[in-house]
Amino acid sequence: MRIAKTRIPDLALIEPDVFHDDRGYFLEHYNVRKYREVEFLPEFVQDNCSCSRYGTVRGLHYQIGEHAQGKLVQVAYGKVLDVAVDVRFGSPTFGQHVAVELSHERPCQFWLPPGFAHGFSVLSETAVFMYKCTAYYDKDSERAIRFDDPDLNIDWKVTNPIVSEKDLAAPYLRAIEKDYVFAG
Repeated sequence: MRIAKTRIPDLALIEPDVFHDDRGYFLEHYNVRKYREVEFLPEFVQDNCSCSRYGTVRGLHYQIGEHAQGKLVQVAYGKVLDVAVDVRFGSPTFGQHVAVELSHERPCQFWLPPGFAHGFSVLSETAVFMYKCTAYYDKDSERAIRFDDPDLNIDWKVTNPIVSEKDLAAPYLRAIEKDYVFAG
């Protein structure tokens, strides 16, 4: 297993060891001993899964307070563009984002600690998206940023995005409250 930092140091891509043969491949999605060896061991309390069709954009979502979630995301089937936006006020990378392609053909995980808004777009016909969370979901703690915020300038790599009414009603980054303050 290899862990690679992104241009925003708190975000990381995790590449598992994948064993291929003429039947396909095998990999471990999660092994606490291996994560301990590389000193990466958030405590996960909830697993989520969604299935979406091409052009769907979900996000950008985050949670605040005691329900703030770190997320370890991956694709079980299909391909997505996964996006993390720094929403930590005072952070040198506030408002910046990292976008990575995740797919079942090149299995990787993407780690987003609390303080990052998260979203993804579906680049394949369908995608099964899975993620582990470090806190339980709490509706009252959920926040969002508009996916097409011009200040973020995210290229979702889809035409005619399919977006929920709830996500279309999300505020722009400039209008969010200071729910996170960067601690350095």
